[in-house]
Amino acid sequence: MKTDGKPGAGGGGFDALDRRLAHALQLDGRAPFSRIAEVLGVSDQTVARRYGRHRSSGALKVLGVSDARALGEVEWMVRVQCAPEAAVTVAEALARRPDTSWVCLLSGGTEIAAVCRAASSDHSDALLLEKLPRTPNVVGVTAHCLLHEFCGGPQGLISKSGALTDEEAARLGPPPPDVDPAAEPVALGDADRRLFAALARDGRAPLAELAAVTGWSPTTVRRRLAALRATGALYYDVDYDLRKFGYGVMAALWMSVAPAELAAAGAALAEHPEVAFAGATTGPNNLFASVLCRDVQALYTYLTTRVAALPGVRTMESAPRIRQIKGPGPLVAGSSAARGRRR
Repeated sequence: MKTDGKPGAGGGGFDALDRRLAHALQLDGRAPFSRIAEVLGVSDQTVARRYGRHRSSGALKVLGVSDARALGEVEWMVRVQCAPEAAVTVAEALARRPDTSWVCLLSGGTEIAAVCRAASSDHSDALLLEKLPRTPNVVGVTAHCLLHEFCGGPQGLISKSGALTDEEAARLGPPPPDVDPAAEPVALGDADRRLFAALARDGRAPLAELAAVTGWSPTTVRRRLAALRATGALYYDVDYDLRKFGYGVMAALWMSVAPAELAAAGAALAEHPEVAFAGATTGPNNLFASVLCRDVQALYTYLTTRVAALPGVRTMESAPRIRQIKGPGPLVAGSSAARGRRR
């Protein structure tokens, strides 16, 4: 294993150590660099130097993310059809809203896909009927409720990469959240919301910085982080430049699956190494996936082999991603840092 702290040749894609570091951070985004270094078999300084360099360049960053289900929120997959000249403006307006967690341009720049969050099902009408863009340049809007997530977030693409062995992952991974399906949603106070806003900017923000934001002591911040994570309300995600992992194409897939086969098809889809996110939704296309491939030929091969073999798929629609405007964290809409991201 290299220990010189230098990225792969020519500063291009991630090398083996970069990928192992990314996997370690996906498992526990706030793990001390000393613990990560011990598992990876390198020095503390190497881990800190690698992460610092990639974070500064925008190639790799840990984010603290709230889980909608644990908070009792409802997520909607929204598709907005626009006139070509208005798509970027509408997408950037959507990205600026606090209730969107993912916004990208699809299909030659005439369609926007977004994930919107409503505080509860009672607030969904207001979200969809009052807050979505109203302009002559928006020619169509469809929205479908996300019913079930098969993979994504902490169980996303990096976790399926195999960069770490099972034994290494077990040493780094925290205990799974103790989630009671019958429990009341986790209630957040104003200080919690400020905490989540700070973690969305930097999931590894020092305790002193989080204490200043919340008004709590560092000890209280540490306890609250542990409590939110134990309930599943907080998890850590790794935001990365997909090109560093060798991915050149991202596509959104909408599939219509026979109801009796939906669970099996979704579970099979979640195992595919190409799938960053998969979920069951309402509507005629009841299975959605975000897929990453090396190039268009690899995407064609994936669609005609792995997807073609899924049980119960009756129809499929695919759309290439043109530009990602907003990802897991508060990326600046339209900036170069907002391109090349994934969900």
